[in-house]
Amino acid sequence: MANRKTKPIVAVVGRPNVGKSTLFNVLAGEMISIVKDTPGITRDRIYADVNWLDKNFTLIDTGGIEPDSNDIILSQMREQAQIAIDTADVIIFLVDVKQGLQDADSKVADMLRRSHKPIVLVVNKVDNFDKYMADVYEFYNLGIGEPYPISAVNRMGLGDMLDVVTSFFPDDMEEEEEDDRIRVAIVGKPNVGKSSIINKLLGENRLIVSNIAGTTRDAVDTEITYNGKDYIFIDTAGLRRKNKIKEELERYMIVRTVSAVERADVVVLVIDAVEGVTEQDAKIAGIAHDRGKAIIIAVNKWDAVEKDDKTIYRVTEKVRNVLSFMQYAEILFISAHTGQRLNKLYETIDIVSENHSMRVATGVLNEIMTEAVAMQQPPSDKGKRLRLYYITQVSVKPPTFVIFVNDKELMHFSYTRYIENQIRETFGFKGTPLKFIIRERKEKQ
Repeated sequence: MANRKTKPIVAVVGRPNVGKSTLFNVLAGEMISIVKDTPGITRDRIYADVNWLDKNFTLIDTGGIEPDSNDIILSQMREQAQIAIDTADVIIFLVDVKQGLQDADSKVADMLRRSHKPIVLVVNKVDNFDKYMADVYEFYNLGIGEPYPISAVNRMGLGDMLDVVTSFFPDDMEEEEEDDRIRVAIVGKPNVGKSSIINKLLGENRLIVSNIAGTTRDAVDTEITYNGKDYIFIDTAGLRRKNKIKEELERYMIVRTVSAVERADVVVLVIDAVEGVTEQDAKIAGIAHDRGKAIIIAVNKWDAVEKDDKTIYRVTEKVRNVLSFMQYAEILFISAHTGQRLNKLYETIDIVSENHSMRVATGVLNEIMTEAVAMQQPPSDKGKRLRLYYITQVSVKPPTFVIFVNDKELMHFSYTRYIENQIRETFGFKGTPLKFIIRERKEKQ
């Protein structure tokens, strides 16, 4: 099996008005191609995918701070720092050369230093290196190493900063030995029953209970052996902070979800059957979909729903409508409380995991494509018709295909979708997204 590469997570922490959002937007936007948002999901930019040279990472914005009073600023900064320490592989601590070194900076720096995570101290708003360098050096006093000067607005110093940030990533993103264990992230809104599912799975399989040492983030990894096969469940529960305001809670939940999904092969999205599928569920599903993971939708608390012979169809339809961007996802109706169909969960995890790493021979793919083209003519524009030359699978997790065509512009989204449906008709690929890359090959004159 291929070595797993987990994408590192980088979080930004800093006081109000030091330019966090500017830095986030520059890194997430203009320097990098923006990933198209998933249809049907309005995305709060809490996280973004960034690539720098040959390194890819997920950038997380740990939240805004309402500058009410110094005390509030400090407590919110600590909260941010905590989110970053819990979830990130590298932390960018952003300060402002023009405001100079503040008391809140020193207190947060103490907290970050104790976390033993790699911290990159970045001094923003240095729009003239000669003029401000003496002020930059003042930040050495924080005791977290060398300060790196940047100007997010003018895009100065960003390359050097990113070089330092990415230097902390493990070489070739730690290759894990025992990589044939399927990693399953159990995600969903608070209180939908994520922990109950894991506890139930544990209760029925008392072989285990070793929480894996060395996991840095606070998502709890639990190893479970079922029918002689090992699984690792990544739980994002533990969000029991009742005093938190709803927005903050939601942000924290999304950050935690991103970090768990990043490390998983299969994502089980738990939905509350009583409450039904919500916009928030779609947001969480979007994270897994964007990251190309195999997905199972587990409708929990099924025992608590009044049912007639049509209930299952109605709920399925509703789930498919709200999560319309992932028609491929498998749906299971379960009850953590009674244990109903929980054994089916393992079976489904195995199937979608297998599909997620399935390879299809090039010859077979081209037969399917030739047949598809014969059944439905490719689109044309101003007399020029799209020609599809060749298709090949280039990677797995998710299965990724490259189609060579004469003109990329003519390859509409709908025709790609049509080719995808033809491939799915033949191979099923249940539970996994498929990714298509369209390349142009010039016609020989």
